[in-house]
Amino acid sequence: MLHREYGRDYYSAYGIEAQTIEGGNVAMSLQVEKLEKNMAKLTIEVSAEKLEKAIEGAYRKNKSRISVPGFRKGKAPRKMLEQMYGKNLFYEDAANDLIPDAYDEALKECTENIVSAPKINVVQIEAGKPFIFTAEVALKPEVTLGEYKGVSVDKVDTEVTEEEVTAEIDKERGKNARTVEVTDRAVKQGDIATIDFEGFLDGVPFEGGKEENYPLTIGSHAFIPGFEEGLIGAEIGKEIEINVTFPEEYQEEDLAGKNAMFKCLVKKLQEKELPELNDDFVGDVSEESDTVEEYREEIRRKLTDKKADEARRTKENAAVEAVIANAQMEIPDAMVETQQRQMVQDYAQRMRYQGISMEQYMQYTGMTPQMILDQMKPQALRTIKSRLVLEAVAEAEKIEATEEEIEEEIKQMAESYKKDINEVKDILGEEGRKQVKEDVCIKKAIDLIAANAVETEPTAENE
Repeated sequence: MLHREYGRDYYSAYGIEAQTIEGGNVAMSLQVEKLEKNMAKLTIEVSAEKLEKAIEGAYRKNKSRISVPGFRKGKAPRKMLEQMYGKNLFYEDAANDLIPDAYDEALKECTENIVSAPKINVVQIEAGKPFIFTAEVALKPEVTLGEYKGVSVDKVDTEVTEEEVTAEIDKERGKNARTVEVTDRAVKQGDIATIDFEGFLDGVPFEGGKEENYPLTIGSHAFIPGFEEGLIGAEIGKEIEINVTFPEEYQEEDLAGKNAMFKCLVKKLQEKELPELNDDFVGDVSEESDTVEEYREEIRRKLTDKKADEARRTKENAAVEAVIANAQMEIPDAMVETQQRQMVQDYAQRMRYQGISMEQYMQYTGMTPQMILDQMKPQALRTIKSRLVLEAVAEAEKIEATEEEIEEEIKQMAESYKKDINEVKDILGEEGRKQVKEDVCIKKAIDLIAANAVETEPTAENE
């Protein structure tokens, strides 16, 4: 049997009914069998004529790779190759050529909502007979909404304290600090120490454990636990020994969980010198304020706006979580798996933008593909439940997206990606525009839920 998965975003809504579909590249018939737990098995049959064309195409594609005594390479007849190597020689390539088009043709005429990648199983492939394969898929679950108006959420404190204002100003001072060399004291938290070090396991140096003139900010947590703390109090020019234990999950298996000793020498010590907080400093860092007092009010205002925005998002998330908890739905495993794989693909793409391949990421972290998938599962399940519930609320409330709202959403997308709006529209196409419309409805459903949520003072156990 041949098996293959073809990826689909779970948001894509497809349906299938028992019928014959003529058109596109493949003539086919389709039968649907509903299974338990919102699963279905699609049996797709492609005509024998189409299979023959696919087999002939596979022969033409592969014949130049097969050597037959007495024939120039690529000139041996198909029948001779099939006699020598088996009549099923070209079946797999033929199947792989037919399945995507046949499956896509079925999806175009759908009535059921398919929300997972299909698991393909070839049932029959033989020259002169119809090609038959099955696709096991998840169907969009029905959602039974519970209470979604008036759910209780904890009230979020948005008050800005003097300490927070001061801390924010100190951050800005830190950005404008200058680095000065220190010669008359030992290492303390926050210092930048230039060090030589060498690591030992049971008195033996280990590979990769030695560096010279390494700049380390104390408190940056760039090294394993205990190393930076062990440098505090060290004097310039005096070698010290630091005993540490490598974490159990350390990426180098030979070191994971092992006790090690590092010989360290502090060669140079620097600290950051903060600029004085005065009107001159304010003039350098602010376009709105001229004095320290005005600057404090500016920072307070910005922190207040930031906290209000964070409180709004927290309220929305809490309200949606409450609505999800009140709803009932049965999520098929295949739907979750498809979402997991989509999330991994998105994550891999973001990594590529940073110049890191997924293979490098796994090497650095010690993760395996399955571990990454498992790590994504809780968020994948939450994403699916959230989307399904919000779609159900939008449907229950008859929420619609106006053309103006859709245009505004696309305009924001264009501004975000720094592209012309017409270019974005061309990229989106009709399917993309439909997705934008659905997203606008989802946002309006969130607004409705949050607007009707009841804020209560958090209990002591939730604080």
